Amino acid sequence: MRDVFKAQKVTDRVWWVGAIDWSVRDFHGYLTSRGTTYNAYLVMADRITLLDTVKAGYFDEMMARIASVVDPAKIEVIVSNHSEPDHSGELTRTIETIRPKEVWASKNGAQALDDYFRLDGRVKALEDGQSMNLGSAKLTFAETRMAHWPDSMVTYLHEDRLLFSQDAFGMHLASYERFADEIPRAVLDCEAAKYYANILLPLSNFVAKAIEKVSALNVPLDIIAPDHGPIWRKDPMQIVKAYTAWGEQKRTNKAIVVFDTMWKSTELMARAVGEGLAAGGARVRLMPMTGNHRSDVATEILDAGALVLGSPTINNEIFPTLADVLTYIRGLKPKGLIGAAFGSYGWSGESTKDLNAVLEEMKVQVVAEPVRAKYSPTNDVLKQCYDLGLKVAEKLPK
Repeated sequence: MRDVFKAQKVTDRVWWVGAIDWSVRDFHGYLTSRGTTYNAYLVMADRITLLDTVKAGYFDEMMARIASVVDPAKIEVIVSNHSEPDHSGELTRTIETIRPKEVWASKNGAQALDDYFRLDGRVKALEDGQSMNLGSAKLTFAETRMAHWPDSMVTYLHEDRLLFSQDAFGMHLASYERFADEIPRAVLDCEAAKYYANILLPLSNFVAKAIEKVSALNVPLDIIAPDHGPIWRKDPMQIVKAYTAWGEQKRTNKAIVVFDTMWKSTELMARAVGEGLAAGGARVRLMPMTGNHRSDVATEILDAGALVLGSPTINNEIFPTLADVLTYIRGLKPKGLIGAAFGSYGWSGESTKDLNAVLEEMKVQVVAEPVRAKYSPTNDVLKQCYDLGLKVAEKLPK
């Protein structure tokens, strides 16, 4: 593999030695339709240092990339910024193969890695704010707890003005292009937003604190090198500004209508709701769960102002696909939304009551009474759906 998998140069001192996963399509419930990368970085200082490793199964690829730059046995230090297994899955094997002099992580990281892999204290704990002299280079470490795990930490390389940001500022995107400026803007915007919406949204307060903490280092920042996706080398602050904006959850006049249907009755109602929303000036996105993934809904919610839900009643419950997506979204804790519910039924009709209960549990402001149709919607019911859309649109920011 050494002759095939090569390291890619980031700076004169730093090399990307990670792995590309073109086939992964599910990341703990999040649809990774464009695959991902597991980024590891080699710092060629007097004391050669490896930052993070890769997911289990990609050891040979990582080692081949390292070997294209230097004999792996010359690595003296390994730093683990994040203990999640997509970055530490090959840590044990890497330690056993390279036999570094030192392995470091945050305090929580050292404990988590020992809990995962039973490393018997081989991983030493760094103090928050501690620096490490590599001879010809200097690293400084900053804990960024809960952005997005308790162990999360970032590492700053002073000489290259480079931040190894672990999962922060990343995205799930498999690519041979290592730098963000080599990738179409639309792809970057889509995947970065999707990543934030599905992973970091419920932790927005912690993300804001992490950004403040990095800013408090008071150091120049030319490059941000995350653990997934491309490296930001041109205007790296663009992704920091995007995170700040997403974390504020400012709502717009976009409304998303999330629904499923059994015999097309609820679908017809959804279309009428959509017409009313559009007539009221809202930007509308209808999302039937037969053709959308839960993570797509989460992404659309990131900048939406309204969440409107529709479901038939089945076995005295909401439709299973609605139960799935609402469980997922509830855990992401979006804030500041308005909403409403509609649905069809045959003989019991609990769906709209249950949908409203979920909206209230999510602290979504319900702004219209639910609309129900027995079996198939009449023209009068469709008009009620249209009016529901109008009412929601009236409450959205203009």
